[in-house]
Amino acid sequence: MEVRLFPNSNRPGVGLKPRREPQRPLLPQHARHCPVLEAGSALGFMVYPPLVASESFHIEYHGEGQYRLIYYLNPTGGKWEPILSVTYQTAVGGVGKFKEDVKFLTREEATTRENALQMARTFIVPEDLNTPAGAVTLRGAWNFQTPPGWDTVYTPILNMIERPIAPMLVIRVETDWYPHQSEFRYVLQPGEGISGSHSLPIGQVIFVPREEITMRECTEEEREAIRLAGEEFRRQKAAVKLTTPYGLEYSPHYLRTSRAPKT
Repeated sequence: MEVRLFPNSNRPGVGLKPRREPQRPLLPQHARHCPVLEAGSALGFMVYPPLVASESFHIEYHGEGQYRLIYYLNPTGGKWEPILSVTYQTAVGGVGKFKEDVKFLTREEATTRENALQMARTFIVPEDLNTPAGAVTLRGAWNFQTPPGWDTVYTPILNMIERPIAPMLVIRVETDWYPHQSEFRYVLQPGEGISGSHSLPIGQVIFVPREEITMRECTEEEREAIRLAGEEFRRQKAAVKLTTPYGLEYSPHYLRTSRAPKT
């Protein structure tokens, strides 16, 4: 299957391209030898924000419909310097226009107010703020056009279990005909924030077919075949054992079988 890429409309070509990543470095060591967990982590593709290596941003939720985005630069590789901030105040009850206030954090104004607001829109979707309360929508650097009959599902990073983790609203879009910009909808608590940097993914995408799924019960013959296949798998798994440098014993049988060419 071929999926086409097109860039963030406000910042074309900036940011890492989507990629698969089976590893989660902060998981326990024994998880590194779990092929089904690695396969789950590698499902779909990681999506990154539209940033270069010397840029980052942080958006905070202050409660009562107020949000603050801070844009940082680190051109020398030393200290990160805050350049500007954009504060958003949503309407009471979520009805009406939101207010935008730009504040420059350097001695001289780095750009114009209009450019600052446009830059903020490159990273987030202001119209989605506070729907529901605490919601922040992050934009990706690249977007997807799927083949006919295929959708894109936007999820948080799978198997990323470090706390605290902001929950995310998972969405599914018919990207074969709708030119959707990659968006990841996190929901923060008052006082929480979320950051974006060049090499830190902001979400994951999975491509799924739109065909209908039907279910039926297995026949007696099919259940017997499944039972025999399970016995054969356990026998072959028990015959191959390896030991890690940490003394953990495991079998690579599933990994080898899953990566073998399929007929």
